[in-house]
Amino acid sequence: MRLEGKKAIVIGAGQTPGETIGNGRATAMLFAREGAQVMCVDKRRESAQDTVDLIEKEGGTAFAYECDITSEAANVALVAAARETMGRIDILHNNVGIGAGDAPPHALSEEGYDRIMLVNLKAMWLTCKHVIPVMREQQSGAIVNISSAAAVSSGGITAYEISKAGVNKLTTSIAMSNAKYGIRCNCIMPGLMDTPMAIEGNVAARGISRDEVRQMRDRLVPLRRKMGSGWDVAYGALYLASDEADFVTGAILPIDGGHCAQ
Repeated sequence: MRLEGKKAIVIGAGQTPGETIGNGRATAMLFAREGAQVMCVDKRRESAQDTVDLIEKEGGTAFAYECDITSEAANVALVAAARETMGRIDILHNNVGIGAGDAPPHALSEEGYDRIMLVNLKAMWLTCKHVIPVMREQQSGAIVNISSAAAVSSGGITAYEISKAGVNKLTTSIAMSNAKYGIRCNCIMPGLMDTPMAIEGNVAARGISRDEVRQMRDRLVPLRRKMGSGWDVAYGALYLASDEADFVTGAILPIDGGHCAQ
């Protein structure tokens, strides 16, 4: 019960269909297990509801909310709905990101660049922008942003890497401008994870089997030559969102099996 009585918003609480669990769904489920009421937000309501169903099956408390966070008006409505239903917002967990259409700098289209930057960075800023005033009013709150090890490494995915580096900087900017209000903001950089988005995306892009994708990615991980899971990210988020991290703000935490160190 590390989040007992807390009210949490998890953005990206649904997931791409697949064989494993995604970072957002795992985090929403873990927050609920630890005592939080969770607002499960996703662009696809049915996917958010699937997460809610899993939470309620375990005895937790959650509800689904459909939202396209690239719209400022939608973010305003999201925060209003959260306050109406939960009364307060103790935790904001931002877990939305795309990489489809990315390429090296010389091959990346303007449309692809703009779309990735909109979803991965601008949308996260918009959500934070409208949650922060609530947390300032409360004089407390914890924001956890999901970045990527791609923020500090290079792999030919230009817009994704730039957007995630921006998430890191957005995190420290929010942390420093809101510390005096008791608001903490931290960031997680996942490395190679065995999540549906990562596996299914590579299967589609490369035209190879899931087993081949997993073997290829596992070989790149220093720690035990094995990818992490959505639960690894969720446990890091749990710590950063909990009162145990009460003196932690502006931190960029790699959860990557040693990828960034390598």
